[in-house]
Amino acid sequence: MSIKGRIHSIETMGTVDGPGIRYVVFMQGCPLRCIYCHNRDAWDPKAGNEVSVDELMGDIKKYELFMKNSGGGITVTGGEPVMQAEFVKELFAQVRAMGLNTVIDTSGFVDVDKAGDLLEVTDLVLLSIKHVVEEKHREITGVGTRKIIAFLDHLRDIGKPVWIRYVIIPGYTDDPEDLERLATMLTDYDNIELVDILPYHEMGAYKWEELGYEYPLKGVSVPSSQELEKAKEVFRKHGLPLELTNISAS
Repeated sequence: MSIKGRIHSIETMGTVDGPGIRYVVFMQGCPLRCIYCHNRDAWDPKAGNEVSVDELMGDIKKYELFMKNSGGGITVTGGEPVMQAEFVKELFAQVRAMGLNTVIDTSGFVDVDKAGDLLEVTDLVLLSIKHVVEEKHREITGVGTRKIIAFLDHLRDIGKPVWIRYVIIPGYTDDPEDLERLATMLTDYDNIELVDILPYHEMGAYKWEELGYEYPLKGVSVPSSQELEKAKEVFRKHGLPLELTNISAS
């Protein structure tokens, strides 16, 4: 019997969540409570729609040619995909048999021992780091950084390629000293292929309101291109890759 999981939504022609054209599965459930979350409706692990791996594979095959021709594949994001590791592992095993690559987009707030089997069938990890300072990370996400650093260490130990994602939120994640701390820390990881510095946006704010919650960052401005470039320069001066020079998940 095909294993089942709970998903939030699907994007069939994604282009920003890994190499090439991607079929992106948004899983239901997340242990973080990020104050800028753009998928607030994905927090509840019991919500969403229940689907089987076989059902998903039937849909994925419709887009197989587009993905293969572009060097793309499947990305599972969320929510937090590792919360449903068995489901994602089975999905990835079948996807790989098709000759497509596999990517998980994760917060890293996971138990390493529960992610081991999944990582064996994962070609690339997109790791979203919310903050490098413990207290500020808790303020933004509701959880600490210990598990995330342990997960990043494990990815280095097993040589798993990683793309780091970091969102610039004015007044929260853009302090120059904090950016310096993060950039310095990341230089210790030789498996990082890309550091993607992203601008904060408000596109998910309406979901909070639809669910009856006040959006925590209401009134916070989107960073300017100059502010974004200033943040990127911190990582650039440490020699961190802000552009892809190779793609290992192909």
